[in-house]
Formats: sequence, C-alpha cells, structure tokens
Amino acid sequence: MKKILAALVATTALATPVLSQEAITEFRIGLLGGENAQDRLNSNECLRAYAEETLGVETKLFAPADYAGVIQGLVGGTLDMAWLGASSYAATYLQDPEAVEPVLVKINLDGSYGYHSIGFARKDSGVTKIEDLEGKAFGFGDPNSTSGYLIPSIEIPEQFDVTMESGDFFGEVKFTGGHEQTIVAVNNGDIDAGVTWADGQGDWEDGYNSGALRKAVDAGLIDMNDLVQIWKSNTIPEGPVVLRKSLPADVKAKMVALVGGMYEADRDCTYAISAGESLGFQPITHDAYLSVIGAREAKNKSN
Repeated sequence: MKKILAALVATTALATPVLSQEAITEFRIGLLGGENAQDRLNSNECLRAYAEETLGVETKLFAPADYAGVIQGLVGGTLDMAWLGASSYAATYLQDPEAVEPVLVKINLDGSYGYHSIGFARKDSGVTKIEDLEGKAFGFGDPNSTSGYLIPSIEIPEQFDVTMESGDFFGEVKFTGGHEQTIVAVNNGDIDAGVTWADGQGDWEDGYNSGALRKAVDAGLIDMNDLVQIWKSNTIPEGPVVLRKSLPADVKAKMVALVGGMYEADRDCTYAISAGESLGFQPITHDAYLSVIGAREAKNKSN
C-alpha cells in the first residue's frame, strides 16, 4: 500500500487542477457478470479497500445479475468505475458517448492486451470441432459480452457458413447468463458446447493464464482435462477499465494511479482483479475500441 500511496502523491500533484471540482462523498465500482456475485465481490474486495483508503470516502462494490446492470449504472451515473468487456464499452459509448472514458487495460504476460473467445465442449462428448455440433445445443453467455456473444456470433457464421438461429445448424442456441454459467452448463452436460473468454496463453490444463476458464479452475468448478477446445476466435482487444467522465480530475488521477500501480504493489490483488496471471494494467484510449464499436453498431442494426 505504501508503494501505491507514493505513486498517488507523485501523480496527483501533477494532475489535480488548481480549482478542484466538487468533492465526492462515495465511490461505486460496478463488477461485470461472468461469475457468481459473491465470487466477484470477494475477488474485488482488495480493490475496494485500496480505493476507500486512497480516496478517503466510502467505496462500494456492485455486482448486478447481468452485464446490462453495469452498463445502465454507468450511463445513469450511479456507478463511477468498472472493468468492461470491449462490447460492453461499445454499448455504453453508443448509448452515451459522454458517460465514461477508458483509462486502463489488462496486460498479458507477453505484453499484449488481446484475448480470445474460446469454443469448448466436454472431452467425452465426441465434439472436437464446430462441425460436430449440427443439431446440438450451443451456449452463449450474455448478449452484452464480447467473447460470450458478439464476436462468436459474427465469426462462427462467417467461418462455417451457418446461422446462430436455433433449429438451423445448431439444434438449440441459448443464453446461459454469463461465462461461469456457460462453463458449468457444458461441464455438466446441460449443453453440448459454448463459448467463453481466455487469454489463450499458457496451458489449457490451467485454464490458460487468465480468463473465465482460469477463474473456474481456481474456484474448483472444473477440471480442464474434462474439456476440449473446439474453436478459437481472432484476437479481441481486452476491455477497458472505465471511469465516469464527470468525476473530479483528482479522483480520476488517483484511481488510474492506484490500479496502474497495483502490479508492483500487490501481486495477489492484481491476480484477483484481473482474472488470473497478468502484468497488471496500462493506459488505453477510446481509439483501441473503434473496430468493436463498429461491430456492435452493425450488430444492433441487423437485429
């Protein structure tokens, strides 16, 4: 914590304007879906405690049931910060370009900030590729998920000349509610295959270095030896940590310094808030998400 506070002093001394904006009385962090609410709260408790000490105001975590809850909280100004997926950021931006600004992105162990949508099935199902899923049940996560819906719903039809309509190629296409729900549903045999997110680096047996599969392994929900990868998307830009645009400049500077300095200050907290192994968080801008915003806008028009 001392390292973080030292960085904050140096950063905010330069960033805080002479005429400060109205002080905040609390700080609210939204936690995107993907795992059950209590696990999300537990994983981010260290961030909440650091933020409360750093800002000097009560800091609260909010874990809505779905992605839309976080998006609407940011658009409505009832949330101050969140780590969004790229599609969720696009949805927020398309509703209100002035609601939030992207400030940081998670960095993989190789220095990149990309990840993948991963198609997977049970190893004992006999499914080893998308073509094996004709007439079978396929699961998406959440309609606002990048890897759990947007990208696979575009790339799979393009690559395999199929539609994602139930009863066409796939016997049933359904939304499970989130990444963890998809993983559990496939693992339990409730659906034949689904998609989730992972950095695609490291070992499959570990759930890769970071992502929803790694979180599920850490939670003891699955044994990766029971699952097999059947598809992998093109690289997707990792979603941004966003802050409400109307926050006071000094608050924004402190939170950017806090999260940006977390890797050096507290590796365990970094692991918890970044869904596995990473090099922490580095600055990012809106321009990194222009392609995803375009894809999201086109998808909205086609629906």
